[in-house]
Amino acid sequence: MKVLVINSGSSSIKYQLFGMPEGKVICSGLLERIGSDNAVLSYKYLRGEGFQEYKVEKPIADHAQGLEEVAKLLTDKEIGVINNPDEIEVVGHRVVHGGEKFAKTTLITDDVMEQVKSLFSLAPLHNPPNYLGIQVAEKIFKNAKQVAVFDTAFQQTIPSVAYRFPIPKELYTEHGIRAYGFHGTSHKYVSGQAIKYYNNPAQKIISIHLGNGCSMCAVKDGVCVDTSMGLGPMNGLVMGTRAGDIDQSVIFYLINQLGYTSDQVNDLLNKKSGLLGLAGVSDMRDLKQLCEKGDKDALLAHDIYVYKIKKFIGTFVAVLNGLDTIIFTAGVGENDALTRGKICEHLEYLGIELDATKNTSNERGIREINKENAKVKILVIPTNEEKEIAEQCFQLLN
Repeated sequence: MKVLVINSGSSSIKYQLFGMPEGKVICSGLLERIGSDNAVLSYKYLRGEGFQEYKVEKPIADHAQGLEEVAKLLTDKEIGVINNPDEIEVVGHRVVHGGEKFAKTTLITDDVMEQVKSLFSLAPLHNPPNYLGIQVAEKIFKNAKQVAVFDTAFQQTIPSVAYRFPIPKELYTEHGIRAYGFHGTSHKYVSGQAIKYYNNPAQKIISIHLGNGCSMCAVKDGVCVDTSMGLGPMNGLVMGTRAGDIDQSVIFYLINQLGYTSDQVNDLLNKKSGLLGLAGVSDMRDLKQLCEKGDKDALLAHDIYVYKIKKFIGTFVAVLNGLDTIIFTAGVGENDALTRGKICEHLEYLGIELDATKNTSNERGIREINKENAKVKILVIPTNEEKEIAEQCFQLLN
């Protein structure tokens, strides 16, 4: 079975084609800067035992044109991997917010599309491009079954004591206002990999996903029991442009005293806060360069970023009543030894002891970075949301 996985962002499309059930990657790629005259389309395709690379810059007006360009690459006579789009049997879509209705992978119907659309307001940066990606894929890959894998599904096992807010009951019962959690596909994948690595499902795990968006999950015996994100994907940790947890009084002060509209506050907390608001840059690599130059705002921003993560580690140890494994994943979590080191500092009381040499190793793949006799294992696990989506699509249809 050929499964094409599409992760449609606000200005990007990430894609991978898998041969299932083996999970063999046939091709993969990334289209960035959609809507600009210098969009970048990267493509890796299997030839023999290895991958060849192709990259081009060209104007891409929108997601529809972007997916058409991807389809052309897949079917190209020289560098393509299929003869025509009808060979794609399944298209799996990452959809960020599924609300309470979707606790598992789902075949896409008109009703599912309406539900995804109804949640635009809760994930304004994510659900609209996810929705558009589905619409375009339906037109291009006409014979394929379209499947939605929801980022909120893994967290649907969280108990009500963790997901309910202390506000009037009817706001939950009538409007679904509660904590949902995000990055579930990533957290599910890496916690599953940790369970396989130790061949032990009975583990208390804290999964730390650190990219431009950041979140944490507490996982007990393979089941998510708490998470850092809430109603939408801007709560919890400090992120690239998102504020994370903030005193509600700040919002009312901005509106009532400084004259902000609610839309302006939403824009401020989603797109102008986090590392960007504190230090003027949203990418951790840029922030570290400023830190190396002694920039005080950057140094404080990094300290706040780390501090919030440490607070959630303490919280989740209490929730789990112990801890066996910490996982670092995603762009920052996998590649930033300095940040991992600072997060694990002064946590010896909890059994968290980092090995500095292992932490700075260039070794790839799953690896332990804890001291040999440490009570808590510390793992770096590369996330693979696309593979997890492909596996869930295959399981749904077989």
